[in-house]
Amino acid sequence: MVKPAKLFQHLLASRSGVISFRDFVRLLEAFGFRHHRTSGSHHVYGHPLLARPLIIQPIGRDAKASQMAQFLDMMEQSGLTMDE
Repeated sequence: MVKPAKLFQHLLASRSGVISFRDFVRLLEAFGFRHHRTSGSHHVYGHPLLARPLIIQPIGRDAKASQMAQFLDMMEQSGLTMDE
């Protein structure tokens, strides 16, 4: 199991890199996102400091590149940091 800090470094190094959906969820949770609900394949995550939710869905076993980019944009714009 890869640590969230290492996953984050991998994601930053290659914004179009592939990570598993499970690892992406672990990374979201490390940044303080919490699962609100699931509707079909759509998983809705929210963060207490953000007004809008992040909706993610897997492609097979992997996370969608566009949703990983959306997460990085939200994180950078809001100044979110990883929980230790």
